[in-house]
Amino acid sequence: MTSNAIRPAPLRSEVPLWALTPPPWLARWPPTDARSGFARSSSPAVPAARPGEVLPRVRQAVRARHYSRRTEKAYAAWARRFLAFHHYRDPAVLGAPEVRAYLTHLAVRQKVSASTQNQAFSALLFLFREVLGRKLTGLEDTPRAKGPVRLPLVLTRHEVDAVLGRLRGRLWLIASLLYGSGLRLQECLSLRVKDLDFERRVLVVRDGKGRKDRETVFPAKLLELLRQHLEWVRAQHHKQLADGRGAVTLPDALARKYPRAPWAPEWQWVFPAAREYVDTQTGTLRRHHLHPTVVQRGFRAAVRAAGIAKPATCHSMRHCAGSRIMPGSGFRARPTWLSA
Repeated sequence: MTSNAIRPAPLRSEVPLWALTPPPWLARWPPTDARSGFARSSSPAVPAARPGEVLPRVRQAVRARHYSRRTEKAYAAWARRFLAFHHYRDPAVLGAPEVRAYLTHLAVRQKVSASTQNQAFSALLFLFREVLGRKLTGLEDTPRAKGPVRLPLVLTRHEVDAVLGRLRGRLWLIASLLYGSGLRLQECLSLRVKDLDFERRVLVVRDGKGRKDRETVFPAKLLELLRQHLEWVRAQHHKQLADGRGAVTLPDALARKYPRAPWAPEWQWVFPAAREYVDTQTGTLRRHHLHPTVVQRGFRAAVRAAGIAKPATCHSMRHCAGSRIMPGSGFRARPTWLSA
């Protein structure tokens, strides 16, 4: 087999990808032909909802409650899979038996984990209660899957030193912050310049897990390297401002309250992405922070290069945060990514 052979994609859902896309005939809902096979609800208390309108209403309900974008993505995906599993029947005729059948299918046929099944259960409850305005009855006796209690994967100090020694540049600095400050990967990548307090040696995490802010310390050995990195970020930002660019995304409605804040130096990302994107609403070029997959792939390659026979991930560095960063793990007088 050649190295460029196409590998089969892993099974990511219980239905084919083409079935997850609503068919074109949903735009002609409700059906006028009695042979269409779709039953209509005779109860006036059930709000009318076409199958093609369910997903936009799910996203609207999630955003109205200020849930995270990942929650919105997950709930919309489970609603789409649930409707596809039942062949896009009228949501007004779906109820507790269909939910129970789908959860049983996930557990018996798809053999999903307990956490995945519980996530689907929560998403479907949100769909019926908050989107369709219906309270499901008969699910009280439906058992919630009990997840196993796992021990976190912890690397030894020698293994951490071996992994950090095979990372360079921003990847090494990010992994060192995960290890030295106990940050989650998304929390580290979401840091802005204003969140670093060098006098108190404190990092401010904004909108962490559960939308909670907190403060954490960072190692003294990273102080000078972080200063040099921020100098590089400021230099790149000044070049972008000279070209009429340099805007970033602000949370909530801060861009309307402070119109010049997207170009302010304190709101810039500590780890900006290399490419810009066009904001579909305003048409402005904006820069996002580094994508998590870039760090995850680099970290995974470093673990393999170190010969560590453990499924270590970036989150494993958070579990190892009780130890200090060992010397010799990539510390340099001036990092290579700042010498340009």
